[in-house]
Amino acid sequence: MVKVIKIGNIEIGGNRPLVLIAGPCVIESEELVRKTVKGLKEIAEEINIPFIFKSSYDKANRTSIKSYRGPGLNKGLGILERAKGEFDIPLLVDVHRIEEIQLASKVADILQIPAFLCRQTDLVVSIARTGKPINVKKGQFLAPWDMKNVIEKIESTGNKKILLTERGSCFGYNNLVVDMKSLPIMRSFGYPVVFDATHSVQKPGGKGSTTGGERKYVSSLAQAAVATGIDGLFLEVHPQPERALSDGPNMVKLSRVKELLEKLIKIDRIVKKTSKK
Repeated sequence: MVKVIKIGNIEIGGNRPLVLIAGPCVIESEELVRKTVKGLKEIAEEINIPFIFKSSYDKANRTSIKSYRGPGLNKGLGILERAKGEFDIPLLVDVHRIEEIQLASKVADILQIPAFLCRQTDLVVSIARTGKPINVKKGQFLAPWDMKNVIEKIESTGNKKILLTERGSCFGYNNLVVDMKSLPIMRSFGYPVVFDATHSVQKPGGKGSTTGGERKYVSSLAQAAVATGIDGLFLEVHPQPERALSDGPNMVKLSRVKELLEKLIKIDRIVKKTSKK
């Protein structure tokens, strides 16, 4: 049986309804954050899907030294904290360095370990010791069963508030594929599983000095993932993806989110109703 994890006033796992984790890849401005939070919250309330907001104050894993990284720790957390208070929503942030953990844990309801850092033992253990819920992105270079070792690192601190996220696996150069078997495999470890539908269509470094992506496949992959019985869906969302400073080619346009989620909620209800029998 999959554990139920509480994040703010939201429960994820067990046989609970699908949870949405969404927001722009990186903070571009306070105005963008407020606009995206407001839009997503209105959609979530209208179609009745639990919603956790996500954005990054610093993206350390950019393709080029010239790539935009964000406003930084202090300014970025300030923007996120104000949005969290104004719109009364749970907040997820990703943490890249041990030095960031203390400040980030004071603002965020859930801390995320980026995919490329999921094997960094000191970082994983240090984040786990905060006692906060943790979302671990499965590295593109890992098999799903390898995540058992990451779970053990977190559990060694006494923290059992864990989410595991699939975001695609390396397939040749500048390409990712998703093995849908990974979702039930990771879910068999007893923790909620999230599918990252937007990073899974990335083309890492696909444009030479920037990352490409194939947004047109987000809906198909998301539908397939929800049909496996996942607990959460991760989407990077932007009002104007074509103008985004990071991950534009794979982000979903804010105006298209409702239509996508309505399809996914129908699938989720069918799958979870059937699993109760």
